Amino acid sequence: MRQFELVDAVRAYDPTADEDLLNRAYVYAMKMHGSQLRASGDPYFAHPIQVAGILTDYRLDTAAIVTALLHDVVEDTSATRADIAAMFGEEVAILVEGVTKLSRLELQAEHTRQAENLRKFILAISKDVRVLLVKLADRLHNMRTLQYVKPEKRERISRETLEVYAPLGRSIGIHSIASELEELAFTYLNPTAKTAIERRLEALKLEHGRAIDGVAAEVQRVLAEAGVKAEVFGREKTPYSIWRKLQRKSVGFSSLSDIYGFRVIVEAEDDCYRALGVIHRAWPMVPERFKDFISTPKSNNYRSLHTTIVGPGGLRVEMQIRTQAMDRVAEDGVAAHWRYKNQSYGFDREAMEEDGGRDPLQNLRHLVQVIEHGEGGEDWVEHAKLEMYLDQVFVFTPKGALITLPRGGMPLDFAYAVHTEVGDTAVGAKINGELKPLRTQLQNGDVVEIVRGPKRDIPADWRNLTVTGRARSAIRRHIRVSEREELIKLGRAALEQTLTRAEKVLAEVSLKPVLETLAVASEDDLFEAIGRGRLAPSRVAETLFPALKGRLKAGPERRRIGEDKPRLFVRGGGLTPGVSVHFGSCCTPVPGDRIVGILEPDVGLTVHTIDCGRLAEFADDDSVWQDLQWTPQAEQSAVGAVRIRATMQNAPGVLGQVATVIGEAGGNILNLVMSRRQQDFFDIDIDVEVEDAKHATSIIAALRANPSVDTVERVKG
Repeated sequence: MRQFELVDAVRAYDPTADEDLLNRAYVYAMKMHGSQLRASGDPYFAHPIQVAGILTDYRLDTAAIVTALLHDVVEDTSATRADIAAMFGEEVAILVEGVTKLSRLELQAEHTRQAENLRKFILAISKDVRVLLVKLADRLHNMRTLQYVKPEKRERISRETLEVYAPLGRSIGIHSIASELEELAFTYLNPTAKTAIERRLEALKLEHGRAIDGVAAEVQRVLAEAGVKAEVFGREKTPYSIWRKLQRKSVGFSSLSDIYGFRVIVEAEDDCYRALGVIHRAWPMVPERFKDFISTPKSNNYRSLHTTIVGPGGLRVEMQIRTQAMDRVAEDGVAAHWRYKNQSYGFDREAMEEDGGRDPLQNLRHLVQVIEHGEGGEDWVEHAKLEMYLDQVFVFTPKGALITLPRGGMPLDFAYAVHTEVGDTAVGAKINGELKPLRTQLQNGDVVEIVRGPKRDIPADWRNLTVTGRARSAIRRHIRVSEREELIKLGRAALEQTLTRAEKVLAEVSLKPVLETLAVASEDDLFEAIGRGRLAPSRVAETLFPALKGRLKAGPERRRIGEDKPRLFVRGGGLTPGVSVHFGSCCTPVPGDRIVGILEPDVGLTVHTIDCGRLAEFADDDSVWQDLQWTPQAEQSAVGAVRIRATMQNAPGVLGQVATVIGEAGGNILNLVMSRRQQDFFDIDIDVEVEDAKHATSIIAALRANPSVDTVERVKG
């Protein structure tokens, strides 16, 4: 985009734009980046110009466009913040500072540097959303040109995009950018799965193409006959969104009802409900597939009616019904509210409140609270991802106030969403007037009342009774001191194991040299650091015995869960001395699963997944339930086995395809049993060694994308 083209693009929607400021920023960016080149070989200054061009598509103000042009000059050239403030004003300087990474910060580990960059970034965007808009455009252009970057760097950037920037984009409603970021990252992180899904979509087009083409016209005809003026057009789910559904839902590809969806755009909000009534009278609705995001908008101000019908030709299709204004917000989110008003151009908060009534930056402010409560980089980044990632459920206080929680949220999440003091003093919960366990998952429409008591020590197991980053970080802040003794024991055990592999005995070794070298105050502090996973026991062993350098792995060898010393893998209530601990073979828990313990006489403590079918036997006896969680050792250095049950076509080569898919996804097949073999299909149980629950879910999703596989599920109870 040439200089005059950029200026014309801005002035097309903002006649008051400062043309001189835009021109000076354009020339300054070219001058400062000079002869710098990108990995593609293109001049570097082409990048900030493209970023600015992306933001003109979202009609942002002059200061945001200037920030896009200058966003890399402080980091990559000799320019300083003071230079930017002097030449372009304090507003632009603050925005540029918010976008700039802390590349000069001398921190020990790459993940720590990234965590600090992200912390600074979120603090900045919580004050001015334009920082996030510039950064999203920056990341989008970088992802569009990622093929020129080294493969190992590609994977890191793609994972960061998928785990941080796309969710941040969705948190302020910019679906169009978030969706493209997800697809580009998916291309580099899992090309095999993406190709498989694209092939399935092509096959569906061949099978249902004509029927799909006729749906929009038929729906529009029916609406017109009922007097509802509407535009109807189809849309296809993206491969990554299908992949996410295959991971979340226990169904095969062919059972997804909204691979093909249709958008119905009407003139007014009342017409949304009229159109819904017409469509439901014309075609049968699929039960439990209706959602009203107009009366209860999402926290990013998304508003629409969703329903799934058995439409023309017997096809199950999703319908999204909304006005033109709702559609703009659905695609562009907070960027939809930049407009010309009162002889100036900028963010129109009044229009935003009229469209949705919520401040989308509230999501980001929750992340700021997570940062303030977090202990370190890894801790708060983990909690921030939890806060960004999860779908929503709407619940109410006894006085009728609406509280939005992630799906799967529990009473403690609700308590901390109301106020930190409420969470700290919670002792129980009433859901719809009935006293319920704190492990109860809340459903849409529940009325929740927190039973409070005096402030007290919070049990460590309570972290397993929450899913929001806000609740987990607040609980973690309270229990750090109380869990120290347990972590010291875990760290000591991990170091003993590492030294045993090297044929050394911890009791015969002085740790004083390690304390001096690593600048640790005491042996207990050393063991606690190991127990928290912040210090690898191999590093301690190599410091004690330099001759071991290179002979030990960076961390402890991965050990199979349940083989021995199960107390190394779980912690929490019920783990008293003398009580035997074992893992349920009915549900095969692995790290990442939410777990509980059942304490039975003559049996001991059995660890189950929270959704194990066997738990129904103990539903009426609260005394045997123990809330548990995984230890850092389990999450970082253990493997477990899950049982996967699949129904697949009875055809030559299918079993080989399945084994290949599992192998490519990093799974190790331990056992395989076929049953109910029929002429067309057969069932198979596969025991697969995995690193954690997320790994198992990824393998299952990859199997669901295979055309020869009908259904896949993980066996639990």
